[in-house]
Amino acid sequence: MGQKRYEISDEQWEQIKDMIRHSKMGRPPKDDRLMLNAIFWIARSGARWSDLPERFGSYKTVYSRFCKWRDDDMLYRIFRKLNRRQN
Repeated sequence: MGQKRYEISDEQWEQIKDMIRHSKMGRPPKDDRLMLNAIFWIARSGARWSDLPERFGSYKTVYSRFCKWRDDDMLYRIFRKLNRRQN
């Protein structure tokens, strides 16, 4: 997967991919890396959820995944691991 603006690199994905429990959210389930990149895109761009580029799919699906990962501390654990690797 080629890296686009605001998205995680292949190296970063390798560091965290095993942390993410494969979600069965969505029909069919959405790719975890795509969902994470969409969340990063929103966080880094400062855009509204509804302004999410189409390549990420429905902003409602991404927002649902964001809420799930926020509520179960997955995002916190991902950020900690990525930050630790840079220090």
